[in-house]
Amino acid sequence: MKNFAFWIKEKLWVTPAVYSIIAVVLSILFFYVDLHWIDELSEYIPSILLTNVDLAKTIMGSLSGALLTMTTFTFSTILVVLTMYSSQFSPRTLKNFVHDRLTWRVLGVFLGGFIYNTLSLLFMRAHLYSHDVISTFVGIVIAFFCLATFAYFIHHISTTVQVGKLVIELVEDTERVVGKFEELESKAVGPAIGWKPDGIKRTVMAGKAGFIGYIYFEKLLKFAEKKNLEIEVVTCIGEYVHENKPLVNIYMADSVEFPVDEFFVIGEERTSEQDIEFAMQKLVEIALRAISPGINDPNTANDIILRLGNLLGKIGNLHTGGLVFTDQEGNGRVLYPLPVFEEILYQIYYQLAYYGKYDISVLSAITDSLIVAAESTPSSRYGDLWNIQLYVLEGINSAQLKSLDRKFLQNKVDSLSDQLGQSSINLMMNET
Repeated sequence: MKNFAFWIKEKLWVTPAVYSIIAVVLSILFFYVDLHWIDELSEYIPSILLTNVDLAKTIMGSLSGALLTMTTFTFSTILVVLTMYSSQFSPRTLKNFVHDRLTWRVLGVFLGGFIYNTLSLLFMRAHLYSHDVISTFVGIVIAFFCLATFAYFIHHISTTVQVGKLVIELVEDTERVVGKFEELESKAVGPAIGWKPDGIKRTVMAGKAGFIGYIYFEKLLKFAEKKNLEIEVVTCIGEYVHENKPLVNIYMADSVEFPVDEFFVIGEERTSEQDIEFAMQKLVEIALRAISPGINDPNTANDIILRLGNLLGKIGNLHTGGLVFTDQEGNGRVLYPLPVFEEILYQIYYQLAYYGKYDISVLSAITDSLIVAAESTPSSRYGDLWNIQLYVLEGINSAQLKSLDRKFLQNKVDSLSDQLGQSSINLMMNET
């Protein structure tokens, strides 16, 4: 079922197609209403809502042309926004707009309105009707609905293209992914506890190329319990695999068929359904674009970096490094190798540290984000946070900093060291 949901989500034409089918059904329905039942219903319908065939043709022809023009304009607007997302934000953020349900619903509404009026115009034959029809009024109502939808679409686009709204959406996506792993942890016993695989080891290959987008941990656990075996997942979510890439190690007493497609979703692109690093990578890429010379918007980058610190604080509360899922009897059945916290920190900060090493505001924002992360993480993570701060400082020549810049950054580093209980570093001695 989840595979089908992923397939539906990737097919952008599904929503417009559904609206088009509804429009076809409505046009046929009201054709038969006009043909067979309008005389019986005329006493309940105000006469002003009914039109003769000639007037109906004129109105529906005009509406069809107008709705087709609106559809073309809407599609052009979507392409412009996609281009802007790719150039201004990040190519990885395109899916956030492409998979926006409202965008494709709007396009579906316009297509549906055009199809209804065009088909109703086709059905409008003078020799079939000796009375007025109601189809035209329905077409006008649909046209008004399309106008209202178009107005709301313009409002939606004007807010969607704002970087602040996109950042908030990406932060919420990351929080949802972290929440999923928090839920998984409630069913696991922590890193390497209770994991004592027994039996013959068998390695299962991926079988096809692509990125691991989703793992059904609950189904995997039930399968391992039912077949009385242990499963060690050796490839993390978000990693690229090929046909001969090891996917899992199975420890078993008897030979068991392992259906990879039932437990792993492998797609052509990375998704943020369960991939924490990819969800945060989108935020990092927007920040990198913001501090690039072409855009030169460090304040946006600094805002994102602070939000990354808050997210890292939540990730720091996860049992990174590996999770063991147990059965009802407490036996370890499934081992998943969550990346260690230090690796996650490095993946988030190494590009920001390199490209922002000449901007004092970016360097101070990185330190502030580590302070924010430290306020939410357990003390066992303090060493990793301090090591990342030292790594960031390695890339700068503090002797080339202006006196007030050095003092400003020194105060930030001192605050972080106090928060982490570490000995601070004198920036004047950090010359490269």
